[in-house]
Amino acid sequence: MNPQKKYSCIIVEDEPIAAEIIENFVKQDKELNLVGKSSDVVHASNLLHIHKVDLIFLDLHLPVIKGFDFLRKMKNPPFVIVTTAYHEYAVESYELDIVDYLMKPIPYSRFLTAIGKFKHFAEAEEALLEIADRDFIYINIGKKKIKIYLDDIFYIESFREYINIHTKAEIYIVKMPISRIEEVLDKKYFVRIHKSYIVSTSKIQMKSASEIQVDGKKLPIGRTYKPVIL
Repeated sequence: MNPQKKYSCIIVEDEPIAAEIIENFVKQDKELNLVGKSSDVVHASNLLHIHKVDLIFLDLHLPVIKGFDFLRKMKNPPFVIVTTAYHEYAVESYELDIVDYLMKPIPYSRFLTAIGKFKHFAEAEEALLEIADRDFIYINIGKKKIKIYLDDIFYIESFREYINIHTKAEIYIVKMPISRIEEVLDKKYFVRIHKSYIVSTSKIQMKSASEIQVDGKKLPIGRTYKPVIL
C-alpha cells in the first residue's frame, strides 16, 4: 500500500483568528502537512528557506511588505492560495499566478474547492496535443486520450506551465504551455485576450474596453491585446 502523499504548506497571516481557522481547515486534510505559520514576510521567507514548501496560504494585507509585493520578489514561488478581506485585490491577482482567491471569512466549502484546484495542478501530468480534425483535438495524458470538441470550449486559462480548458462538460487541467494550444487553434474562432486567456469568439457574451464575459465569467483584456480585440 502506497503511503499517503503529503503536501507541505505554510500560512502567512497576521490575524491570529484567521490563521487559526485556516490551520483547522488544513488539519482536516490528511494530505496537507502544515510546516509553519508566520505573521510577516520576513519570517515567511525564512520558512521557505528551511522547508520545501508546496503551497502558501497568503494574506495580502500584511504589515510592512504586502502579500503581492512578496510574491513579485519570489523566484519560482510555490503554489499560492490568496486570503484577503479586500475585494479590490482580485483584479491584481489576474497578473500573478495564484491557484485561488479566498475572501474572508472563508467558508470550509470554499476552502475545499481551492485545495481541490491546488491538487489538480500538483498532480497534473505532462500532456501532448494531437490535432485530429478541424472539429476536435486530442489531449494525450499518460495512457489516456481525451477528445475535446472545439465547439465545446468556452475559454482556456493559463497558470504557470499548466492550462485549464473550460468546456461545456468539465474543466481539463493539463501540463502544457498556453502558447502550444494557441498555435493550433483557428484564429477565426479563438482569440488571445490576455497572457493568461484564450476565448472562443462564438461564446463571448459581453465585451467592454477592459473585459470580456464568457460562460458567466468576466475575464480581463490584457493591455497588449487591446488593439486586436477592439
